[in-house]
Amino acid sequence: MRLKLTIAYDGRPYNGWQSQVGGNTVQDFMHRALAEVAKQPIRLQGAGRTDTGVHALAQTAHFDAPPESSMTPVHWVPALNCKLPASIRIMACEEVPADFHSRFSAIGKIYRYDLCTDPVLPPLKAGLAWHVPGLLDARVLERALALFVGRHDFHAFAAYRGNEPPDMDWYRTLDRAALETLADGYRITFAGAGFLYKMVRLLTGSAVRAAHGRQRLDELAMFLDQAPGLPLGKSAHCAPAAGLYLQEVLY
Repeated sequence: MRLKLTIAYDGRPYNGWQSQVGGNTVQDFMHRALAEVAKQPIRLQGAGRTDTGVHALAQTAHFDAPPESSMTPVHWVPALNCKLPASIRIMACEEVPADFHSRFSAIGKIYRYDLCTDPVLPPLKAGLAWHVPGLLDARVLERALALFVGRHDFHAFAAYRGNEPPDMDWYRTLDRAALETLADGYRITFAGAGFLYKMVRLLTGSAVRAAHGRQRLDELAMFLDQAPGLPLGKSAHCAPAAGLYLQEVLY
């Protein structure tokens, strides 16, 4: 039985999603919980990576239950949550076809980014929003975000992992970059078929920089569809991990 998990986590205590030697990632904790419940090692495949400090409302992952297991999908939720820290929770579990893959079956993702513009960041928001006090022009912020919508070469809004192939495709299609006003700031929602490494944080940081009057919109627009020779991330200001959430993986 192939099972799909929907996982929520507070990214502050962890070194991202992807398993690492140190063992302090969300995937590492998931592997340990699965092994305890199943009494054997189980490999879990996630829909994608999140960086240190980035949160998830609905990360997706799949695994194959041991053939001898009599547990139904509904049983896996409390069984795993009992083995996980409170900052990681299985929100749902469902059976999926044998050819389902959490990463390769996905058709898109939705991210959100929260900004707090209050003069003082409330303690309970520490690590959960980017604190940007001071004058911020919401109209300019919205216009900056509108520049990113559509299919573009986002080469200037990506960072290196260090293993990019020479023929790397830097084109991505951004379906939505919407701004919502909150009581204490703003929320930006990005939706698209795929995202480059740190692309959401670089887009957010660059848009906020424009909204603070530190970069003109026409200058910002020039960094889209640049020739591949432009150094990655040269144009962009990277927003911190604190305000970023993986909201949903689309199938």
